[in-house]
Amino acid sequence: MVVPTKVCILQADVCHAYQILKRGGLKDENIIVFMYDDIANNPANPRPGIIINHPEGSDVYAGVPKDYTGKEVTVDNLFAVILGDKDSVKGGSGKVVDSGPNDHIFIYYTDHGGPGVLGMPIGPSLYAIDLIDVLKKKHAADSYKQMVIYVEACESGSIFEGLLPEGMNIYVTTASNAEESSWGTYCPGMEPSPPFEYDTCLGDLYSVAWMEDSELHNTMKETLDQQYQVVKERTSNHHTYGMGSHVMQYGDIPISEDPLSLYIGFDPANANATFENSLPQYQREKDAAAINQRDADLLYLWQKYKRSKPDSTEKLEAQQELIESMKHRLHLDKSINFIGKLLFGSEMGTPVLKAVRPSGQPLVDDWDCLKTMVRTFEAHCGSLSQYGMKHMRALANICNNGVSVDNMAEVSAEACTQIPSEKWKSLQVGYSA
Repeated sequence: MVVPTKVCILQADVCHAYQILKRGGLKDENIIVFMYDDIANNPANPRPGIIINHPEGSDVYAGVPKDYTGKEVTVDNLFAVILGDKDSVKGGSGKVVDSGPNDHIFIYYTDHGGPGVLGMPIGPSLYAIDLIDVLKKKHAADSYKQMVIYVEACESGSIFEGLLPEGMNIYVTTASNAEESSWGTYCPGMEPSPPFEYDTCLGDLYSVAWMEDSELHNTMKETLDQQYQVVKERTSNHHTYGMGSHVMQYGDIPISEDPLSLYIGFDPANANATFENSLPQYQREKDAAAINQRDADLLYLWQKYKRSKPDSTEKLEAQQELIESMKHRLHLDKSINFIGKLLFGSEMGTPVLKAVRPSGQPLVDDWDCLKTMVRTFEAHCGSLSQYGMKHMRALANICNNGVSVDNMAEVSAEACTQIPSEKWKSLQVGYSA
């Protein structure tokens, strides 16, 4: 099961993942794809009807099932599909994970994220506690033997840190720990760069690492742990973390001794491939080029602006969109910072909002409080948006310090006297909680 976002590089990841499962022998009836599907035939796509995930890669869009697209890509539909609840699914193909006690399940989720939250193209966002509750229900129903989950998102470790118990026969790896961003790659100006006509990054570092590794090796012989070690090395940028993140693992770690083929199938073309616990030569020779995933949209807008003809409408629109995005980011950062000072004082505001709990503890104790604080902030200050997810820890710490909803509403109103643009109003884009 593959679950993506509305963003082009993440949709490319998901389409690529489908092709790997398909070549691995999985039937479409056993693969469920969530994808907003607004990229392949978008007028801005330089190759109409085609999506690539590598500078020299082939089309990964061809044949991808459109199980849940557009407004069908919601948290409610995702949870209903995981639980096998056909009656609760709204729209789409109606396919669900109709699994039994002897089945192995693989879930790959790629989207924007923040502390305790994963993005969805159609709001609200997915909150960690709700996903864990769904997994507990799936386990209680005895409807799988073992489950493997790969998650590509900023602060994706926070989805499981202190929340996913052992003993549920679930093994998870995440693109980053609970405190850091994940990274995009194959971007304009990098080496290797996408084809000249592309203005956007083509993939994400963790995602292309596990997928390209899967395409190199015999998955009947390579274990989950062997892949984890290779992906951790590549995603860490050779343990420098300058342009990379800490790939993490959670849950029942002994499952990592299973062969990959139990979860993603086996491609006969790799029958004679042998596993070497190292990166390909070209990846060992130099650091990987990558960009903070939260900045990938700015890079796209900048490339679009640079490449547009002087004095053209397209150039003016790209400039305006870039300026609006920067203004919105500044607005969010200033608003959260001001709220912290109003609540906790000028000296303690920033330290309280940025405080990180010890390893093994969840982001927040009261998740309903967190959702309420998100809605309260967005009602006064506008949508958090993909970029603003980075501030979820600040909102969680407001809950952890016992701030009331009325107090939060009061300081939010004082901090946010206006919202930079109509497009960022929560009434326009919907709330994140």
